Amino acid sequence: MKYLKNIVVLMAGCMSLVSCEDKLTEKPNSYYTEDEFFSDPDNVEMGILGIYNVLPSLYGDYAMAFFASDDTWYASTGNSDSGRRDISAYTITTSNRYVENAWTYTYQGLERANYMIAGIEAMDEYESNENLHELVAEAKFLRALFSFNLVLYWGDVPYKTTPTNSYEEAYLPRTSREDIYDQIIEDLTDAEEGMDWATSSSSPERATQASARALKMRVLLQRAGYSLQMDGTLQRPEDNLRQEYFTAVTEEWEAFEANGYHGLYTTDNGVSNGFDDDHTIGNYEALFRTFSYGTLNSRESLFEVAFYTVDGSTGARGYWGTYNGPRVDAPGINTTETSDFMGRANAMYRVVPEWRDFFEEGDNRRDVMVCTYNYTWDSDVYNHVKEEVTDVRSWYPGKWRREWMPIGYKEPNITDVNYCMLRYADVVLMAAEAYNELGETSTAWTLLNRVRERAQATQVNSLQEYRNCQPNLLELPFFNGGTAQDDFRAALYWERAFELAFEGMRKYDLIRWGILEEALVMTGNNTHANTAGTNRPYVAGDNFQTGKHELFPIPLDEIQANPLLENKNNPNY
Repeated sequence: MKYLKNIVVLMAGCMSLVSCEDKLTEKPNSYYTEDEFFSDPDNVEMGILGIYNVLPSLYGDYAMAFFASDDTWYASTGNSDSGRRDISAYTITTSNRYVENAWTYTYQGLERANYMIAGIEAMDEYESNENLHELVAEAKFLRALFSFNLVLYWGDVPYKTTPTNSYEEAYLPRTSREDIYDQIIEDLTDAEEGMDWATSSSSPERATQASARALKMRVLLQRAGYSLQMDGTLQRPEDNLRQEYFTAVTEEWEAFEANGYHGLYTTDNGVSNGFDDDHTIGNYEALFRTFSYGTLNSRESLFEVAFYTVDGSTGARGYWGTYNGPRVDAPGINTTETSDFMGRANAMYRVVPEWRDFFEEGDNRRDVMVCTYNYTWDSDVYNHVKEEVTDVRSWYPGKWRREWMPIGYKEPNITDVNYCMLRYADVVLMAAEAYNELGETSTAWTLLNRVRERAQATQVNSLQEYRNCQPNLLELPFFNGGTAQDDFRAALYWERAFELAFEGMRKYDLIRWGILEEALVMTGNNTHANTAGTNRPYVAGDNFQTGKHELFPIPLDEIQANPLLENKNNPNY
C-alpha cells in the first residue's frame, strides 16, 4: 500500500503562513501565526509534508517533456504548442507555459523548505529534540533537490535560503551556480547526517540517508561536467576540482557498500513485485511492474515522487503510464463498470525505434524500454485487445504500462503510478563513472557488470567485448581518444541509456558530457522515424543550438517583473 494514501489530504494552504502582521480583522480557522504554527509538533510534520506536496506538480506532465532526449520525442507534430512539443523539439520560447509552471513550482518548493527549516530551527526545543532534527534533515534534502533543479534547468538564478517576509525580498539578482552548488552539497551533507538509512519497512516516498547520498552523487557528477555559462560557452571545472568531485562520489558509494541494505531488485530478494511471481518475466521487468502496480520497494527505489488521487480529480494526479506508455483505447463501458477494465493511455511520446536493435539479444531491458504493441477496444468482445504495432515510428516507451497497473480506474487518463527519481542501479553506474574518471577503470567495468548481470546481459571488460555482444551500436563521433578511460566512457554512453531510459537522467548526462547536440544529430540522421515516411517527426537534432538549449529560458514574465535580472535572459533567448 502506498504511504501517500495515509497523507493524501494535505492542507493546500499549510505553507501560505506569514510572519508579517495580518491585516484582516477576522482570521479563518485554517490560519496560523508563525508562533502558533511552530508551537505544535503536528503542524511541523504537516509543514514538511507540504514541501513534498510540490513534487507531483513538477514531476508529472512537465517532467516527461523536460526529459525528452535522444531516446524519445513528443508524437504530436504541427505548429507550436507553447508546451511539451516545443520543449522536446527544441523550439522553445520565453513564454513556454510548461517552463513557466516549472519555474513557479520550483521556487514554491524552495520557499516552503526555507520556511520550515528556519521555523523548526528557531523552536525552543529544537536542540534537544531528535525528531525535529530529522525533519530539518528531510527539509534540507528537499531544498537541495529544488535548488539542483534550478541550476540544472536555468543555470545562474535568483537564490536565497531564508524565507521571504516582504515584497522587497521577493526579487533578487542572479546567484552563481557554483555558490548554489556549495549550498546544495552542504544541505545534502546535513541531510545524510540527520536521516537514517532505509530498512525493509521504509517508504521511498519519504527521504532517507540513501536518498541524500544518491542525490549528492548526481549533483557532484553534474557539477564536474559541462554547463552553459552566461557568456554562451560550455565550460567545466578545472581538472583538480573535477577529481575532488569524483573522489567525493566514490566516498558516497563506499557508504552504500558499508551499509549493505540497498541493492538491485530481484524477485528473489524477498520483495513481492505486486503483480506476478513468475521469474520468467525477468527481474528488470519485475521491478517496473512494481512501479506500475504501486508496490513500494525501498531496496532499489531510493526516492519516489508520490502520486495518488482518491477520486481521479483531486490530490496528486499522475500521468505516468498514460502519457508515456503504450497506447490504450478508452474503454467503451458503462460508468458503473470502471472497476473492471483498464483506463485509457494517451501515449503522447514515442521511443526512437533503433534503441530496440542496440540491445544485446537476451538483455531483458530491451522489451521493457521499447513497447511494440498497444491495446484497442473491441466492442464485440467488450474488452481491450492487444495488437502488435508494425510501424516502428509508433513504438512506445514501455517502463510504465496500463496493463501492469491494478485493474480499474477512477478517471480514465489518471494513474497513481509513482515516479522513481533515485534508484540503486543509477548509484552503481554513477560510482562506475567516477572510478573511471579517477583512473580506476577496472573497478568501473566491475560495477557496470553488476547492472548488466541483473539484465542477463553478457559480462564485458573492454569496449571491444561490449561492441561484440551488441553489434548494432552506432559508431560514436566522440569518446574516440583510444584510452582505456575513453573506451569506458563510450560503453557508459550506451549502458546508462539501456538501464535508465526515460527516467530523467539521459538529457543531463549528455549535457554534462558536452555532447548533447552531437547525440541528437546522430540520432536524427540514423532513425527510421525520420526516413520511413514522408514527414520527419524527430526534429530535436535539426533545431538544437549549442550555447542555447542546454538551459531553459527564464520565463518572460519573471524577466519583466524582476528589475534585478536587468532584462537579460539566458544565452540566446
